[in-house]
Amino acid sequence: MNIGQASRASGVNAKMIRYYESIALLPEAARKDSGYRDYDEADVHRLVFVRRARDLGFSIDRIRDLLDLWNDRARGNADVRAVANAHITELQAQAQKLEGMIGTLQHLVKSCRGENRAECPIMADLSGGQVAPHYAANLAKTQRRLISVAKPSHIARFRK
Repeated sequence: MNIGQASRASGVNAKMIRYYESIALLPEAARKDSGYRDYDEADVHRLVFVRRARDLGFSIDRIRDLLDLWNDRARGNADVRAVANAHITELQAQAQKLEGMIGTLQHLVKSCRGENRAECPIMADLSGGQVAPHYAANLAKTQRRLISVAKPSHIARFRK
């Protein structure tokens, strides 16, 4: 079957099939006399395996390990289980990190009233408390303009 047929049968797009071949996750396909790739059922099964492993978040290196185990009929299930358990631990750490990010963002959103004003707690947090350079320049100009046109009696009132 050609790459389009292999793509439809496996659910992996043609670009990714070529990529998996380039990194040797999938053996280089046989070629027809015309030069087109020619995939067989074993290739499609391997692609389905890779796609499912990617759907579960396994890295390319871990998928390579799993494929080696899949092809090794002498292996025990304990080896596969160890790879899966290591991945679970990684996913749990990622989930914990994501929960922390969600909590921080929820707190920032609650502290933002959504008004039409320049000061924003979300932007302040993202910038580490720094004012955007263009905003700081405009603010300084505005302050100088206000001071230059203000009457001394008005300035004295604000200083109290």
